[in-house]
Amino acid sequence: MQYISTRGSAPALDFEGVTLAGLASDGGLYLPTEWPRFSETEIADMAGLPYAELATRVMLPFVEGSLSEDELRALCKQAYSRFAHDAVTPLIQLDHQQWLLELFHGPTLAFKDVALQLLGLLFETFLSRRKSNLTIIGATSGDTGSAAIDAVAGRDGVDIFMLHPKGRVSDVQRRQMTTVRAPNVHNIAIDGSFDDAQAMVKRMFGDAEMTSRFNIGAVNSINWARLMAQVVYYFASALQLGAPHRQVAYSVPTGNFGDVFAGYVAAQMGLPIAQLVVATNVNDILHRALSDGDYSAGGVTPTDTPSMDIQVSSNFERLLFDCGGRDGAALAEQMRGFEVSKAMQLTNSQREGASALFTSARADQQDVLQALRWAHERSGEVIDPHTAVGLHAALATDLNASIPMVTLATAHPAKFPDAVERATGLRPNLPARVGDLFAREEAFSELPGEYDAVKAFVSERASPAG
Repeated sequence: MQYISTRGSAPALDFEGVTLAGLASDGGLYLPTEWPRFSETEIADMAGLPYAELATRVMLPFVEGSLSEDELRALCKQAYSRFAHDAVTPLIQLDHQQWLLELFHGPTLAFKDVALQLLGLLFETFLSRRKSNLTIIGATSGDTGSAAIDAVAGRDGVDIFMLHPKGRVSDVQRRQMTTVRAPNVHNIAIDGSFDDAQAMVKRMFGDAEMTSRFNIGAVNSINWARLMAQVVYYFASALQLGAPHRQVAYSVPTGNFGDVFAGYVAAQMGLPIAQLVVATNVNDILHRALSDGDYSAGGVTPTDTPSMDIQVSSNFERLLFDCGGRDGAALAEQMRGFEVSKAMQLTNSQREGASALFTSARADQQDVLQALRWAHERSGEVIDPHTAVGLHAALATDLNASIPMVTLATAHPAKFPDAVERATGLRPNLPARVGDLFAREEAFSELPGEYDAVKAFVSERASPAG
């Protein structure tokens, strides 16, 4: 399997290459040259498999030439052995049509664990083959940072530098990053927004001075391997609800567009997905893009759903490329214009391609509170505010009653106790496995929101490529 950049001019790479590269050298994101597709019979044969075995089946076409089936299976078994629920991503029924897919049973209580536990093992495997070091540069709006740090803390050959916007992540999210005491972990709080941090990360990938000294890699959803691993739970849930003989719809709380794009990939692979609902908070650039074709960034409004307080959704570029005829040169020009003006109109082919599967909805603070209450009062479920954005969108979607609607439950409610308590009167407790989080000592560095300051910090502490 070979991978190409959405911007057309970076060299094609195999799976090992894209896993270690993260962002393409031309600033684009990697995608497979073609989508592998399963037959209806092949999908039906996946029903009832344990999660690690299902993951092996779904991901095997993507790793061809880099990992054998047995190697992939061993990595999947190891990655998913750390989850607190044997189903890894269990389904919960809310009413006759609404379901929750719980993605927060990993070590840091967020959906990012499902992919990052595997990604950490992939890094270790590929780096040991090459006898080289990797410098991971990441930006987090909340959950990616803690999940990535947990996945690579103490692993050989890896240094991780994680940027988060100072004061704009929850206490639990911050502490899950800053209390990990491993010599290869570096937490950085910057003055600015997540978008500012993300822009610095992307700039570092294009900085020849840095890339000549260090192998720079990515753990957020610009990394194809991470997105690939998220495709699996769409198959897991749809199979339980009757696929391939029955369609399933999904509502996905969305910030950087990676989680919902994984659903798009699942559909390209043959999974019968009726609809993907892109659920945004008031930072609604994706809702505007999908509704009106207007992809224009504004200021970031802080909310009770900080992981979605984003205006520039990196993975949206992958959809624009795939729906726009896979014309890398045209997309590169389109994205260059956006990077200058922060405004862009989708082409007719991009809009038409997206509308075949995607719809969208926007939730304000009151909508989030109402969805939190609905889940608790109607089904006794306590959910987190990000999941509530998805549930609000699910309930607002006009869908045939015979099609189940699955909302992705992206984080444990105890990560956002204040918002949950305001809505339900209940203050959710952290699970016992992370119960001493607030007793642990924190360690992080504070830097101005300036690229040169971050570059100097990384340069002084990272290990050369080797």
